[in-house]
Amino acid sequence: MDAYDTPFLVLAIAVLGQWIAVYAGDLLRKTIRPFKEDERADFDVVLTAALTLLGLIIGFSFAMAVTRYDQRKAFEEAEANAIGTEYVRADLLPAEHGTKVRDLLRKYLAQRVAFYLASDDGKVGRINAETDKLQAELWSAVVHALSPQQTAVEALVVSGMNDVLNSQGYTQAAWWNRIPVAAWGLMGLVAISCNLLFGYGERRGGALTLVLPVIVSISFFLIADIDTPRAGIIRVLPQNLLALSQTIKPQ
Repeated sequence: MDAYDTPFLVLAIAVLGQWIAVYAGDLLRKTIRPFKEDERADFDVVLTAALTLLGLIIGFSFAMAVTRYDQRKAFEEAEANAIGTEYVRADLLPAEHGTKVRDLLRKYLAQRVAFYLASDDGKVGRINAETDKLQAELWSAVVHALSPQQTAVEALVVSGMNDVLNSQGYTQAAWWNRIPVAAWGLMGLVAISCNLLFGYGERRGGALTLVLPVIVSISFFLIADIDTPRAGIIRVLPQNLLALSQTIKPQ
């Protein structure tokens, strides 16, 4: 698991790293290169430009995280719709095959709910293995239910099962689609540079030097929290899948 998969760790590292940068800038002004007041105007221009760049990068990264979060929510809804539709279409199969398909779909739905709620990588691996097994069984059950001369009704059932299987793949791809490591590195580098400049130019010191590191660190935490599917506070809950599981309980 990468560091940015743990939002609270991102917060701690960001606060510490930026505070060290502020302290280093303050130490640089006091011991190595004193700040000259006639340089204040030019320095303020550089600091303002750096902070503006940092704000833009944070804004773009936040937008990327929100887009990916919305995508995960949309695919959860699509999965529930696909499973629910195929559950209804199973009635079009012969009774024996239809019953088997519905039973398998209920088991498959339970695994999909578990996938969204799981936070342990080992558990996720077991869920994915069971999901793959159920997908093979579902496809086999539908194929064996087909007549030698496939009818339009049977084609509809096959198409629905194909949607069920594809929707899981789309969901997995969305969960892998994260903010690139390079973007995190760029944000961190610009943030450290801004704090270094801030510490170098700030004469009053004290608690004021913690304002910028804390604000930027909270922004990093929020971005990491939204972008992390399985950790943090903001997560995609399988509301549609849970609602469907209550609807298709065996009678």
